[in-house]
Amino acid sequence: MTDPIDPSTWFGSRVEPGQYTSLDMPASESYSGADITIPVHIWRAPKPGPTVCITAAVHGDEINGTGAIRRIIREHPFKLAKGTLVLVPVVNILAFERHSRYLPDRRDLNRSFPGSHTGSLASRIAASFFEQITKRCDYGIDLHTAAVRRTNFPNVRADMSNPKLAEFARAFGAEFIVDSKGPKGALRSSAVKAGCLTIIMEAGEVWKVQPGVVEYAVRGISNCLKHLKMIQGSPAKPPYRVETDRTKWVRATHGGFLEFHVAPGTIVEEGEPLATNADLTGEDRNVIRAPQAGVVIGMTTMPSVAPGDPVCHLAFTKSGALTKIERTIDQLEDDSLHERVREDLSTSVHLIEYDQPNS
Repeated sequence: MTDPIDPSTWFGSRVEPGQYTSLDMPASESYSGADITIPVHIWRAPKPGPTVCITAAVHGDEINGTGAIRRIIREHPFKLAKGTLVLVPVVNILAFERHSRYLPDRRDLNRSFPGSHTGSLASRIAASFFEQITKRCDYGIDLHTAAVRRTNFPNVRADMSNPKLAEFARAFGAEFIVDSKGPKGALRSSAVKAGCLTIIMEAGEVWKVQPGVVEYAVRGISNCLKHLKMIQGSPAKPPYRVETDRTKWVRATHGGFLEFHVAPGTIVEEGEPLATNADLTGEDRNVIRAPQAGVVIGMTTMPSVAPGDPVCHLAFTKSGALTKIERTIDQLEDDSLHERVREDLSTSVHLIEYDQPNS
């Protein structure tokens, strides 16, 4: 059994119990030979406990999580009673500065973990981050958004076959949990293999800090810390919960211009219209329909599509569950977080009521 790592020392600096400070993690060197550093905020409680890492912008254009982490750093919205919180607003600092998903070497940092100190730029940055932060943490929450020209209703993704990780994922309080191990080279899957139990939250769009998504993320982080007894209180439960390993992107069969009939968070029945596709003059109309009943957890925000382009990402659940979910949603107050987030995300698409053609 290895000795526990002293949580007082980070990147050559000491952070004592009860203190918090911002530090720079050395990551690599730029084309000019200047040091590349990643800003990190270390917050230690007076008492020992788990070390939890909250990360954002592993893809440099996904900055909703950056907004959430900055809120925690600036406002300290809860009192940390036990353990250590490692807050990293931007992991992929080079891509962030270019408003890009990828590093300057055109590699995806989130397919490069755990990395190598003798590999590509992406691999070296991944290795530096993994050695100095990830391997020192017990738990992780990695905040993401949809890819460019898409949006996501908030959902958590985790390997639910791991009981301890499943408990952590449920504690976040998301309505949707997608059961998956994550792709090879992702921070999440690599961290779990190294003993840092990590989940991700997917919510919102790139290049935006959306208030509802920020609030959702901060609440979820607080719930997880309550679950670990790092802050006082019990995790808030979601109004409903769907756990599934069955999702599907419904794709366009023809090129054209879309009229959307659903938004993120919409419950759909089998055969229900998701979007109507037509040419630029409105002719040659065809309807894209749900292959089976489910919930829209993601969709394109780009109305022009080519054949095969993704239109709606549906999550499927057990038979009969959607009826219960729909009843629950109908009873929610308009100012509930669930409804505010759903309303905010719906503004990313132009919704049009489906016009049933005459038979």
